[in-house]
Amino acid sequence: MSGRTVLLLAAAAYEADPEGPGVDAALVLRAAAAAGFGADALDAAERAGLRRGTDGLLRLPGRRGVYEAAAPERRRAAHRALAAAATGERQRAAGLLHRLLGAVYPDARLGAELAAADGAPHGERATALAHAARLADDPAVRAERLIAAADHARLAGRPHLARELLGGAGDVAEPVRGRAALVRGLLALRDGPVADARESLLLAARLCAGSDAVEARLGAAEASWALGDAAGYREAVEHGGSGRAAEFDYRVGMAASLGERAGVGRVVLRRVVARSAGEREPAALLRAGAAALVAGDVDAACRMGSRALAAARDRDAGAELPRALELLAYGELRSGRHARARAHAEEGVRAALAAGQRNVLAHQHAVLALVASLDRDVDTVARHAAAAQETADRHGLVQAATLAQWALARADLARGDAARAAARLGPLVGGPRRGHFGVRMLAVPCLVEAAVLAGEPAGAQAAVGEFTVWVERGHDPLAPAQLARCQALLASSDPAAAECSFEEALARHERAGGDFERARTAALYGKWLRRARRPARARAVLRDALVAFERCGATVWAAQTAAELRATGEQSPETEATGDLVGLTPQQLRIARHVARGDTNREVARRLSVSPRTVDHHLRNVFAHLGIRSRVELARLLAPTEPADHSS
Repeated sequence: MSGRTVLLLAAAAYEADPEGPGVDAALVLRAAAAAGFGADALDAAERAGLRRGTDGLLRLPGRRGVYEAAAPERRRAAHRALAAAATGERQRAAGLLHRLLGAVYPDARLGAELAAADGAPHGERATALAHAARLADDPAVRAERLIAAADHARLAGRPHLARELLGGAGDVAEPVRGRAALVRGLLALRDGPVADARESLLLAARLCAGSDAVEARLGAAEASWALGDAAGYREAVEHGGSGRAAEFDYRVGMAASLGERAGVGRVVLRRVVARSAGEREPAALLRAGAAALVAGDVDAACRMGSRALAAARDRDAGAELPRALELLAYGELRSGRHARARAHAEEGVRAALAAGQRNVLAHQHAVLALVASLDRDVDTVARHAAAAQETADRHGLVQAATLAQWALARADLARGDAARAAARLGPLVGGPRRGHFGVRMLAVPCLVEAAVLAGEPAGAQAAVGEFTVWVERGHDPLAPAQLARCQALLASSDPAAAECSFEEALARHERAGGDFERARTAALYGKWLRRARRPARARAVLRDALVAFERCGATVWAAQTAAELRATGEQSPETEATGDLVGLTPQQLRIARHVARGDTNREVARRLSVSPRTVDHHLRNVFAHLGIRSRVELARLLAPTEPADHSS
């Protein structure tokens, strides 16, 4: 009997937040103790299926069956016991709700008291307000409580419940209609066409006043950002009330940064970050993280993301959890910490799925595609990019689409297909339907590299001019080094200028950090040195690039660099000739072994970063040296001593 009572108390406690992760173990145990039940009752309940977690929560599979099997008076008695055991301000709303559920005839006064109670987790507040709405005699009051309940359900990460509660509010008068439009717009911002979300939020901004109007304006700005509409973003942040000092500075700083006063904007946005020192609200910390990114302080953005994540977990803010992980994943990606970016993005995928936030999910897949372009096969990159692109196309997510296309182009570059990478990036950076205004400049260094390696450097000249202006605005600490690298690649007619720019790029990388981008610069410099017939210096630079790629886990790029290093004459099992192969150069030997495995001349050229004509020339010399006439003879000759290939 005692075990069944504890089970019923736990099942009744779930009624305060039916979709919550569990119920407060201390509350249930206090109620059980007040009824005269001790540790043996808890043991009996655990044997019957109650689970006690290390997080202080009790979980009861099949709780609805336990609750509904009890007689109504026993259920009410359980709620009254829980109400008496609910102590402290944080449990006030839960205590009032259990009082309501324990009453035979709850009245409107209790409903009003329940509606006014605050401080509970968002899931509990949503349940409490929904019950309070049922006790309201005035339809307007009922609607107001349902809309407030919907907002708390949204914040708890339960969009389906939020939409259900909004639907129950029906047609409402103008003061409350603005609040409904705000909640509806914020829901669509995370899981729906962002153009629709923006219109709903702009409507809310016109109908609401005070903090609701400011929140609506900030939401409309975020929708404009996702759409890639820079003018719409500036318009949204430039209008509306002042709000709190941090919100006002955020709007002023973002408008200035995207306009003609980037220096002023950077100063103001850094003030937003500094003011967040004692902040505990996840939404405010996320804004501070966005401010840090635009101000070019990626490390601060990551710190804000970590704090927002901790605050969201502490405050039952399930809606902010995926966004905090999104900020963290993107910040880690920008800072070159790719393993951490993958970990946060993978967790973000799970959180976004649980919270029903497909728009955030698309951005996480885009980040995973970019990370996969370092160390995974092309199919993995394509899978994540396709997942991002599908939602981006349906919901108008220009930023997610831009990141996905950039990831595919980077994967093309990693496997040596520069022409395809250039074809992807050209329209993204400078075409009439160019990519996202806040992201596309990040892809310019890839475009320059692809265009130069594909033999079409003219296609990147205009982009470098625009990139130079963007670098001066200070949005990215790695950009000055990347600009020097771009200038080196485009200085084909002036070897001295090219070398000077490469050296400048490496020096800037040393100051800015970021293993991956530094390794890319070193790899391109080493390739340039080899073609300038300076193999000793090329080997030193390429070894440095190889170590850096391996250190940051960029295995695909490391393999490409290792191939380039062997082409300089660096000895390895693959370039050590034996028997009839003695006398072949390292490059001839590599070409011979790739051809013997069945690669076409074009495939060999792509692997070794040379032209098909160069492969053909070397292959003719190999045939002449070995006294053979066909690829079949070459395969037979090399088969007995063929070493394992780890470069492709």
